[in-house]
Amino acid sequence: MKYRIILEQDEDGAYVAECPILPGCISQGKTRKEVIKNIADAIKGYLESLKKHNEPVPLAIKEEIIEINA
Repeated sequence: MKYRIILEQDEDGAYVAECPILPGCISQGKTRKEVIKNIADAIKGYLESLKKHNEPVPLAIKEEIIEINA
């Protein structure tokens, strides 16, 4: 499944990632690679918790990526 994440770099150079469709699902890392791994782990844990507690699981995104040559 695919979930949209938002990545930001803070003033100290560390990265923060969040998954907007999963409230409170936030992680951080020293590099982009690390934060992406960490948020993937956080999303997996979040979804497992939802399933364990019989809560609804948000739908994964379905999107197309297009390239525009300007």
